[in-house]
Amino acid sequence: MKMYSRLAWFAGLALIVILLGSADLGWAQEAAAAGEPAAAGTHDKTFIEVMKEGGPVMIFLVIASILVMTFTVEGFLKLNKRKLAPPALIARLRESVTTGNYQEAWSICQSNRCFVSAVLGSALERIGRGKDQTDFAVQEASLREGTLLKMNVTYLSVIGVVSPMIGLTGTVIGMIKAFSTLGASGIGNPQGLASAIGEVLVCTAAGLVVAIPAFVFFYILKSMATSAILVAESEVYHLLDDIPFDQISGLRIGESFSSNAGAPAPEAAAAAAATSQRVSRSMTTNCPQCNAAITPGTNPCPNCGVVLEWDN
Repeated sequence: MKMYSRLAWFAGLALIVILLGSADLGWAQEAAAAGEPAAAGTHDKTFIEVMKEGGPVMIFLVIASILVMTFTVEGFLKLNKRKLAPPALIARLRESVTTGNYQEAWSICQSNRCFVSAVLGSALERIGRGKDQTDFAVQEASLREGTLLKMNVTYLSVIGVVSPMIGLTGTVIGMIKAFSTLGASGIGNPQGLASAIGEVLVCTAAGLVVAIPAFVFFYILKSMATSAILVAESEVYHLLDDIPFDQISGLRIGESFSSNAGAPAPEAAAAAAATSQRVSRSMTTNCPQCNAAITPGTNPCPNCGVVLEWDN
């Protein structure tokens, strides 16, 4: 995700540099009467000149436009179904979960960080507490990860609301200058009055130019995020469907899981010995119950006594 953020920032800054470097926006000052030649010294205004005409508030609007482009590019890069639930990762996790090697599935989640791996990893840590606790872990982790994913998308809405207000601030400042000029010199200085009114119009237009795309991309990316998260959640629930929660009650998965954790309590040991776990020869040489290294084909596990079913 950090890589996508950096790419988005670079893309936004590059676009701003291109705009700042444009020599001419084509905003010519027309003659007062049709067919009359333009006044001497008039020329088309560049982007920098328009920025200066808009006043200090234009600085904030440029920053807002950079943020809009950055969050938009970042959103399109990371808010898609294949990024949140990579098919190759789903296939690996399904094979580990199907064979009962839940610790290996948890390790895969830790080494391949994405939405699905974060949610499934949290769920696997609670599978020993029953299905209800596991489902709660899925909902909790999904809400957390979804909020983090949509955080920058939410900022687009904030920018869409604030930008017109910033433009309105520039409008008010420009109007104050216009009336001040009019009060000081009457209508004898039309150039100063026109300059102040121009600042009013530039600030208003700039605020709307920033706000409208921000709102449009906010709703587009919000819809994309909701759809992608629903698909990723569905993949997680499918992976958890075949887990025998009654048979693995008390199992600990995650960082606290260790083959040297000590002998289990008599009740837990008896339950573990009566539980059959499927193990793939090609996938692991560790016991799925205690994670101790075992020789392929050994049955039961010499460390915890769990009954193993080795796939051919």
